[in-house]
Amino acid sequence: MARDMYKRSVSKIWTTLNAVFQFQNLDTLLAILGIPRLSPTKKTAVGIASLPYRHSGKDPYFKVLEAHFLHLAHHFLLLSKSISVETDESPGVGHYNYSFDVKNLKLPKQNELSIWLEKRNRMSPRNLDLYPKLAEDHIVIVLYVHNRPQYLRVALDSLSLVAGINETLLIVSHDGYFEGMNKIVESIKFCQVKQIFAPYSPHIFSNSFPGISPFDCKDKDEPTKVRCEGTRDQYGNNRSPKIASLKHHWWWMMNTVWDGLKETRQHSGHILFIEEDHFIYPNAYRNLQSLTELKPEKCPECYAANLAPSDVKSKGEGWEALVAERIGNVGYAFNRTVWRIIHRNARQFCLFDDYNWDITMWATVYPSFGGPVYTLRAPRTSAVHFGKCGLHQGQDEEEACIDEGDLNLELEDIDRVPNVKSVWKVYQHKRQEGYRAGFKGWGGWGDVRDHKLCLTFANMYGAST
Repeated sequence: MARDMYKRSVSKIWTTLNAVFQFQNLDTLLAILGIPRLSPTKKTAVGIASLPYRHSGKDPYFKVLEAHFLHLAHHFLLLSKSISVETDESPGVGHYNYSFDVKNLKLPKQNELSIWLEKRNRMSPRNLDLYPKLAEDHIVIVLYVHNRPQYLRVALDSLSLVAGINETLLIVSHDGYFEGMNKIVESIKFCQVKQIFAPYSPHIFSNSFPGISPFDCKDKDEPTKVRCEGTRDQYGNNRSPKIASLKHHWWWMMNTVWDGLKETRQHSGHILFIEEDHFIYPNAYRNLQSLTELKPEKCPECYAANLAPSDVKSKGEGWEALVAERIGNVGYAFNRTVWRIIHRNARQFCLFDDYNWDITMWATVYPSFGGPVYTLRAPRTSAVHFGKCGLHQGQDEEEACIDEGDLNLELEDIDRVPNVKSVWKVYQHKRQEGYRAGFKGWGGWGDVRDHKLCLTFANMYGAST
């Protein structure tokens, strides 16, 4: 019955939109609400990911129409929260069929380290004396790290040579606290830099959840027989805090950067996300500025811009054309409108049994957008994933790889200067490799406690799911 009400509510909203807006201002209203467009329209010239976050307010009837739709949308969202997780339309989530009110979820009890890190997160950026002002069109850069200091040094060395890096803010997000990583970041002098530390990382809780609890189920323990705490994943594996931390950190970071930090919660432009094992080319920032400026005109259906191809082994086609393809996980940037869409799908993200944030996005969140989720990139890469040799790129000597901090990568002159041309057309990869309907995930994310903590992160700054 609840599912039928859910479907009728969606139909009612869609019918109202068609009648009221006649396909005119649909993208604008959906962008305000952070709800993805349900089907393409012929009369809409600009894609939702290219719109500014707030409407212009020029239409004298807009406020009345907006209020009417907000009432319907609120009804729809309440219904979506009240029904069971298991639905025919929730790809891969049907493994869990419990339901709970996210408003009643609470964050775990903090220890002294957690409280101290949360206070540090409120500190102002460093180097304000060297770089007192940010450029008006700056793109914030977020570098998320764990505990690989030899990788971090390489990533930061590459960033220090990026043209325009002194115009923006670099946020380094740590999964826990590691003094060696902290000292490396504190030595940065090439731009404004702010450190944030995940205060609920499993790495800072030694004897309680989200870390290892004395009562946690271990190995193949059956909770109902051993009387231990935890819920096994779909493959029968009990919780591993180190594995779970990967997805938790990414989701906590996203919510904190977009909705929590005073430095970024009002940021109206794009934000670039990179990792500690990404080498960034000198032309990356200027190329990204060009891509975000060209995206509304060249690829209105693109939700993001990428520095690198989605295939981590590729350095690009080398064409004289821009490329639209599926979003990759190396150097991706999007705006607040897209974040609101992602955030509306918090339940899909938090309940999908896969500890990988990127696979979760590809398998459950992006499919909910209602069509192909494209990103715009240049025909030559401006970033590479190095990591450990053999981890992602294999043992091929021609591939960029790192061993104890030595990077096997030679830059060509063309990769040192901006090389995106505004006159180029866009080649679109129509066939998007991905995960088919029914894919259940690789596991590692079956514990109900992780699901609840993940959903709590989505609501900790007042944003509703």
